[in-house]
Amino acid sequence: MNLETSKLDYEMKNISGSTFKKMIAQALEFDNVDLSKTKVNNANMSEITLNDVNASGSRLSDINLSETFIKDANMSNMNIENIYLYGTEFSNITLPMEEEGRNCFDGNYRPIKFINCNLKNMEIVDCDITGLKINGILIEELIKKTRGS
Repeated sequence: MNLETSKLDYEMKNISGSTFKKMIAQALEFDNVDLSKTKVNNANMSEITLNDVNASGSRLSDINLSETFIKDANMSNMNIENIYLYGTEFSNITLPMEEEGRNCFDGNYRPIKFINCNLKNMEIVDCDITGLKINGILIEELIKKTRGS
């Protein structure tokens, strides 16, 4: 592909509705921009960095997120489906507390569910399992019974 090369520096411009096709656009920097309703198809976004981003209502499909690091994220009411989690770790995960100002606290959360999942060799370590049920069985009670308490 024979491409014209040029570096563009735009500030205070409205390029809404623009289309970019068959382009090389590596190492772009977007700062204080509104990219809502933007569509990206068939793109290499490896090593992309997103900071202080509102991505609520986003749809991601056919995505390779291997070795992705997600920190300080509100993932409430997400639907994660048909996902491979080999070697994935979840740590320091909790429901938000009222005193955390960045969260909309009403205390009425939908339960977190794993449905039709292969949890073979899964390990739960040092976690609060209050109310945890597997196939309708309260795990706290099951542990108490097996320990003879």
